[in-house]
Amino acid sequence: MNINAAQLKNTVRLCTSVCMIAFAGCSFAPKYAKPSVPTPAAFKELTPAQFKETDGWKTAEPKDNALRGKWWEMFGDTNLNALEEQVNISNQTVAAAFANFLSARAVVKQARSQFFPTVTADPSVTRSRQPLSRVGSSVPTLTEYSLPLDASWEPDFWGSIRNTYEANKLEAQATLADLENTRLTIQSEVAADYFQLHSLDSQKQLFDSTVRAYDESFKLTQVLHDTGIGSDQDVAQAETQLNTTEAQATDLGIQRAQLEHAIALLIGNPASAFSIATNSLAAKPVAIPFGVPSQLLERRPDVAAAERRTAAANAQIGVARAAYFPAVTLSGSVGYQSVSLTHFISAPNLAWSVGASLAQTIFDAGKRKAVTEQAWATYQASVANYRQTVLAAFQDVEDNLSTLRILSQEIRQQDAAVASSQRYLNLAQDRYKLGIDSYLNVITAQTTLLSNQRTALNLRMEQMTANVQLIKALGGGWDVSAGSAAATP
Repeated sequence: MNINAAQLKNTVRLCTSVCMIAFAGCSFAPKYAKPSVPTPAAFKELTPAQFKETDGWKTAEPKDNALRGKWWEMFGDTNLNALEEQVNISNQTVAAAFANFLSARAVVKQARSQFFPTVTADPSVTRSRQPLSRVGSSVPTLTEYSLPLDASWEPDFWGSIRNTYEANKLEAQATLADLENTRLTIQSEVAADYFQLHSLDSQKQLFDSTVRAYDESFKLTQVLHDTGIGSDQDVAQAETQLNTTEAQATDLGIQRAQLEHAIALLIGNPASAFSIATNSLAAKPVAIPFGVPSQLLERRPDVAAAERRTAAANAQIGVARAAYFPAVTLSGSVGYQSVSLTHFISAPNLAWSVGASLAQTIFDAGKRKAVTEQAWATYQASVANYRQTVLAAFQDVEDNLSTLRILSQEIRQQDAAVASSQRYLNLAQDRYKLGIDSYLNVITAQTTLLSNQRTALNLRMEQMTANVQLIKALGGGWDVSAGSAAATP
């Protein structure tokens, strides 16, 4: 018994030493460095000198250099806040992305399990009968009891397991960034649709007031016609314009209903049981802290996902290279075996074995070389995808900065056009009442005013949408440092 215990102790020491050597083994993955991308020092489309010319930057300067957390609260709309909170709870696209992240994290756990031995237990009871001529006794029937514990382990001498684990961990981090990108995309869609819906409410109010004005004009032409001053043609023109504008006002209901249904889908509610109260658009653009271009590499989840997948592809090169070297497997077994349950667990019934095997591919017709070439090509494609994602991120921010800057100027110009259109209409109505001009001039002036007013409302809606899109382009309130720990189980 003492001899067996000593042997077992020496075996444990040997296995421990082998484990230490294996964990300190080689790694054939190239040393990874984040791919370089040309990064400008500052954005060009909205400089601090232009803040005073841009709506939202006139009255307040950002108090921080980055967005934080619930970015939609910047707009100060409690109804929008309530809608955004439901995205995390009920949106099914976010739920699916979260499940994908949990699946990726489970794969990391599977890869990590390869660092440790696999231990199995296979207890058995076997009853058998042998011919008397073979057993040489009067007991041809035997019962054999066995309680073995088998263990096998492949030391990670060449870094294949470690690089597989690292690649899976990096993919889990990328999947977490995908989840955040999905969440940010849906949150921005909710905000954009919300502002568009209330922009239609403002247009409906505009059309309703215009219809009332046109109705008064129609009644005026009838009175003038009845008194012999106006013509029947004027009455027909006024009536046509009134009916056309009423139809345009009714048509807005289609767009509003579709936007309401879209928001219901985004927050995970049935369209049939969801509605948003009518309210005019509160066009209050906000100053958004956009920082410097280099911060996009930390603040955009899609950029972070592309970078993590590049690092994962780099680790896979190490896995492919490790296949050139032999696989070593250590195995062992210990347990008890006896034909009687009496004193079954005792030293005489103890059985154990320790062994090792080595497997090396001698010829594979270039398979390992091709796999390694594939890993390198995948890595190079990942680098290109990462750089393209970063460049697209710069474009997104520049597009929305320029949109906000130019829209601020265009809105001022359009407001001036509305004012001049109103003056034109007032003059045309006065000249018509005096009998100087025909009613056609009034109709032209009314149509021009309505068109300019509607354009002004659309520009303000575009401004709010650009505000939202700029926040999305900057990554919302997300930061890359928040993802690494959560993706590692």
